[in-house]
Amino acid sequence: MHLPAWRFGKPYESLERDTLVHFLTGEPVAEVSQVGGAIVGRDLQKAGQARAALMALDPEDVVERLQTAGNLYANGTVTVGGEPQSPERFVKCQSATTGLPESLCRANMQKNMFVLSNMDRILDALSRGLDPAILWTGHGVEHRGVTVSYQAQSPVLGLVLPSNSPGVHTLWLPVVALGMGLVMKPGSQEPWTPYRMAAAMVEAGIPAEAISLYPGPTDVGAAVLAGCGRSMIFGSAKTVEQYRGNPRVQVHGPGFSKLILGDDCVDDWERYLDVMAESVAINSGRGCINASAIYASRHTKAIADALAARLGPIEVKPPDDPEAKLAAFTIPGAAKAIWGQIEGLLKAPGVTHATAPYGDRFVEGERCGWLRPVVVHATNPEPEITRAEYMFPFVTVVECPQERVLEKIGPTLVGTVITDDEDFQRRLIDCTHIDRLNLGPIPTTKLDWLQPHEGNIIDFLYRSRALQVAAPVGATA
Repeated sequence: MHLPAWRFGKPYESLERDTLVHFLTGEPVAEVSQVGGAIVGRDLQKAGQARAALMALDPEDVVERLQTAGNLYANGTVTVGGEPQSPERFVKCQSATTGLPESLCRANMQKNMFVLSNMDRILDALSRGLDPAILWTGHGVEHRGVTVSYQAQSPVLGLVLPSNSPGVHTLWLPVVALGMGLVMKPGSQEPWTPYRMAAAMVEAGIPAEAISLYPGPTDVGAAVLAGCGRSMIFGSAKTVEQYRGNPRVQVHGPGFSKLILGDDCVDDWERYLDVMAESVAINSGRGCINASAIYASRHTKAIADALAARLGPIEVKPPDDPEAKLAAFTIPGAAKAIWGQIEGLLKAPGVTHATAPYGDRFVEGERCGWLRPVVVHATNPEPEITRAEYMFPFVTVVECPQERVLEKIGPTLVGTVITDDEDFQRRLIDCTHIDRLNLGPIPTTKLDWLQPHEGNIIDFLYRSRALQVAAPVGATA
């Protein structure tokens, strides 16, 4: 299969191509055309045409077409790379190049379909009931009878996409329904979701000229970020730091999500073991919403041991095994290097490896590697390992007094806090470094799509401003 670039809907085959291979066998899976940053910069001079193509449609029609696209994406056969691609073939290809078990590929497809299928409800929630036509015209009268105006900050959203988990694509799916085109640099190992999603959208009636796909080296991502008025990038903590404070770029990096047991509930910790295990291990621990630390004031050693007994025995299985729960690290040497780093962190005072009794954590393959779940116990929040996050089921159970928890947890994308202490709940609600807060036994990985995940995308793409409309010149009073 050959995946061409899409230059605002027009396929472009490059002489330079990257070959994607099966992570286990090394057999070729697809060739992907590679473009350079100069092509992206040149094409973006015409980005306004992408938005104009969407503005020519009724906003309600766009939503309906996206809902149709969701069904095509999850259940239909669409044309990708000039060939028919069934859902099963998509799953096979995605698993082959990313190392994700096929069952997890299917689960992530359902997440993406849910967002598209419920696009009308999601837009209503994100816009707080705003008439979608107001984003098309730029102004209008809202339900309170007040004139409002929203100004698009870019005709397109640039996306520098990752290869770690297909579930992150849910973050950009509402963009077309908001009247903006898509300029995507697919992940090098996971071009499958953006290509299939683009194909499904076009077959459902979304204008092809509203969508671009630019596979290529790092200069392509730089060109996307430089040329688009608004962009999203997915990356490491270093990437987050590089773009911190840049209003044109929304960065999605490590989540450092956490689960906290309040003093009033910690004695019943066994009741919440399922919540803890799901938060850590679902989707092979690859998401920024997976918990990387659990905080409690007592019983932490028992919690770590019980969690280790639950997760430690999980074994590596073939990707087509329905019981497979662990994704491979497809870059040669990556899993070994990560395990070496963890081994170093485990030597710190007060740190214990709770999953050590359940066999080796690093499993080496001929072309790849795996890391089996790791549960660590720390007697205090000071060791460096308490602030670590990795792309596999990894968690540190940290002993820390409740009164010090909020000063010690650091940036937290999702915080699940199990407590009925109203004073503690008030402090949690006021805590500015917890982005998404779950009060009660809700897994960190359970999202409510009718609420913003990491900031409201409408607030990022549009600027609310004052606009007053006088009677037409010459009109009688």
